[in-house]
Amino acid sequence: MKQRLLHQIEADRDLLVGFLRAFVRSKSPNPPGDTTAAADFVRAHLKQRGVDFEEIAPRADCPNFIASFDTGRPGPHLVLNGHIDVFAVESEAGWTRDPWSGALEDGKIWGRGAADMKCGTTASIFTYLYMLRFRDALRGRLTLTVVSDEETFGPHGARWLMERYTERVLGDCCLNGEPSSPWTVRFGEKGPLWMKFRTHARGGHGAFVHMSENAVLKAMKIVDELLLLPQRFPTREPEELARALDEAKPDIDRGYGPGAAEVIRRLTVSIGRMQGGVKVNMIPAECEFEADIRVPNGVDFEAVRAEIETIAARHGAQCEVIIGSPPNWCGPFHPMMDHVRANAGMLRPGLVPARVVSPGATDARLWRLRGVPPWSMDRRRTAWAAATSTSAWTTSCTW
Repeated sequence: MKQRLLHQIEADRDLLVGFLRAFVRSKSPNPPGDTTAAADFVRAHLKQRGVDFEEIAPRADCPNFIASFDTGRPGPHLVLNGHIDVFAVESEAGWTRDPWSGALEDGKIWGRGAADMKCGTTASIFTYLYMLRFRDALRGRLTLTVVSDEETFGPHGARWLMERYTERVLGDCCLNGEPSSPWTVRFGEKGPLWMKFRTHARGGHGAFVHMSENAVLKAMKIVDELLLLPQRFPTREPEELARALDEAKPDIDRGYGPGAAEVIRRLTVSIGRMQGGVKVNMIPAECEFEADIRVPNGVDFEAVRAEIETIAARHGAQCEVIIGSPPNWCGPFHPMMDHVRANAGMLRPGLVPARVVSPGATDARLWRLRGVPPWSMDRRRTAWAAATSTSAWTTSCTW
């Protein structure tokens, strides 16, 4: 059956490439988050293929889709997840090609979302379509979730489904096609903690610095303390996590750039925006800045947040959480990981993707934070060995 599937995928090459190119041309930048064009494209294709699905739109311009089938035979419930929104294009001036063209040149598809993540979402959609064709030979249940509102961690996409349709979308295992390079497959993520700070001072004439504090300088003192957080919160990883990341060090740097293997395992601080003052010869009365703190697995997320609030209070500043999501990971030696890695090696001989944690965050965290996969290692191996006696769960990973 796997060979039949691979033959069909190869026969559909032009269809798959054409789908992705048209998908890229369907603009869905977030912000502002209006995914209507891309959703219309997905909806039309699912209808054309005769797929039963439900559309759930907590916001009219932000729809989500769920499709699912049960084989009627005992087996695990696999969920495929992908999003249709993409990063915004601030300016087209720096692009070598139209970012919305979906151009096919030099053996590559060009455009915003071609990697993150309309390629992965295309793979999930067609995996579902192929598995639907083979359903009589499979066991268990397969669910496809195509969502909006991922790029800004918004509430109207996968979060909406997970909170209100939990039983339908949780499953026993989730595959998410976010780009992770050919050399890596992710089993966890660092936790993003985005904070906004505001400092205040009396202000005044720039020559009379003895009359008032400087709100910008107060903000800079807070930044200095934030940059010391990695020293205050050393990482203490569970043994299984540490083993996987130790084994993956060369591939992490290869996939994410030199130094990534070290960055993924420690707390990091990036100041993304700072604004204060109105004129060069005036003491700033207000300053606002935002910090992107990434908390690794092995560091107490809430303790970091509490320390940041303490730092802000010490300098008389206001602070608030823009986005906060704890670090997360699931078993790096789960059987599904073995399937994914084996299939990658089958498609490209010699390639064995390393088990890694992502420096960034994706919707996959929503499944991990709810305990998917939920079992202890021994019970998990036994259950999956029994439930995956057909190739249902390997063929779904051939992307």
